Amino acid sequence: MAARLTTHVLDTARGVPAAGVGIALFALDGDARTLLAQSVSNADGRTAEPLALALEPGMYELVFDVAAYFAAGGTPGFYDRIPVRFRIDAGATHYHVPLLVAPWGYATYRGS
Repeated sequence: MAARLTTHVLDTARGVPAAGVGIALFALDGDARTLLAQSVSNADGRTAEPLALALEPGMYELVFDVAAYFAAGGTPGFYDRIPVRFRIDAGATHYHVPLLVAPWGYATYRGS
């Protein structure tokens, strides 16, 4: 069974959704990366559509372009791009991978 993938970016320093963050989804095979999807977070910090509707079990990576987001807001940030690697397991139907970001730190987790 294939899994659907969604994400959400929140600016924890300002307490708002992070709009305008570039997001790329890659499939991983050892050291090889294959681009599967690209999007930009909307006013709610989400992508307009799920990043993927049918991910097979395996390793994947989301890359969040936060440098451009902070620069657009006039805030110098420490991070350029934030990669988040995760595993899709057989039998799972939905994965939600949020990013909580601030100019000097970030956190992520498997959401619902």
